[in-house]
Amino acid sequence: MQQQPQQGNQQQTYTQPPQMLTTKDSLYLNDMLAWNLTAMKKCHFAATQCQDQEIKAELDKCGQMHQRHYEQLLAHLNTTNPNQGMM
Repeated sequence: MQQQPQQGNQQQTYTQPPQMLTTKDSLYLNDMLAWNLTAMKKCHFAATQCQDQEIKAELDKCGQMHQRHYEQLLAHLNTTNPNQGMM
């Protein structure tokens, strides 16, 4: 069975963020911040409970990644819209 080419189903790619965020965009960004913060906290907690140093190091590395993502989102939001607070 051959697949039919999908016409008109291409996503538009933006090179810069939009000037204004919709309510849905704002709620999704808020969720992304919460997910990364929660993951960072869970990794930190798991690392404090872990006795295997290799696993502890990987959990710390994972937590630091989530912290970077959280900070990158905040920095982006602060530079694109410095006059309004997200939270």
